[in-house]
Amino acid sequence: MARRIAIVEDDAAIRANYAEALKRHGYEGSAYAARREAMEAFRLRLPDLAIIDIGLGDEPEGGFALCRDLRALSPQLPIVFLTARDSDFDVVSGLRLGADDYLTKGVSLPHLMARIGALFRRVDALAEAKPVEERIVRGELELDLKRFSARWRGGRVELTLTEFWIVHSLARHPGHVKNRDQLMRDAELVVDDATVTSHVKRVRAKFLAADPAFDAIETAYGLGYRWKS
Repeated sequence: MARRIAIVEDDAAIRANYAEALKRHGYEGSAYAARREAMEAFRLRLPDLAIIDIGLGDEPEGGFALCRDLRALSPQLPIVFLTARDSDFDVVSGLRLGADDYLTKGVSLPHLMARIGALFRRVDALAEAKPVEERIVRGELELDLKRFSARWRGGRVELTLTEFWIVHSLARHPGHVKNRDQLMRDAELVVDDATVTSHVKRVRAKFLAADPAFDAIETAYGLGYRWKS
């Protein structure tokens, strides 16, 4: 069955072009012009991946609101921002709201398809995890790869797909420093260092919200990050 990708874009020509491109690459596309229209559809049936613009019609920040609402419906759903806005503030804002990737509209179609493919490979890797790796326990941390869940001191910590893989990468080998390139490789990300840093900050913030004493992720300055052994 073809994977279903939702495109939320207020420009009719761009919306149609991306929908057609996705169809040519074997995906089933569903396109929406506005935030409310998209959310009505998502409440009935979630897509397998969502591509969202930030400015939607008369809502300059409509895409951010949609990402927040969609994330509340599904912590795991891959979400990609595809927008003309390229400021650092917008990129960081998108990632803090839970997006897995942030691309600008100048991106080539092969590059976009590669990023979509990388996100789906992570979904597949979770679904096909070998029994020996279905569960990882490191002190107060428990990762369940089969159910895509993370727990800290018994309480659920809601992580996005990207965040889950970053924690998985660090926790698999406590005490070992993972540099940003290794984290990108493990999480199948193709982003700059600042974006990896933003993801790690968001992961820390979620664990700190669950436990103000959380300090399991250490920064090895100039080198990367490690999970405390």
